[in-house]
Amino acid sequence: MSSLQDATAKLDAALRRLEAAIETVYDQAGDPTVIRREIEALTNDRGRLAEELDASLARESELQTLADEASAALGSAIEEVKAALKRTEQV
Repeated sequence: MSSLQDATAKLDAALRRLEAAIETVYDQAGDPTVIRREIEALTNDRGRLAEELDASLARESELQTLADEASAALGSAIEEVKAALKRTEQV
């Protein structure tokens, strides 16, 4: 064989090894397009979930404020009923 044929054979063998290595990486990592789509979907889900969490926390805060107001109103109503009952007992 000539040195050109030797170099061509070595290059061909190296390319086959490279192709095999790339196939192995693809097999282990999966299709990059699919992985990118999955990452994009996960990112979108994370954004949506973060928005939902923020909305839920805001709603929780509103509900807590309403519960506090209702508790205060109920406490006042109880005190008024007690006062009215005392007045009735004194009569």
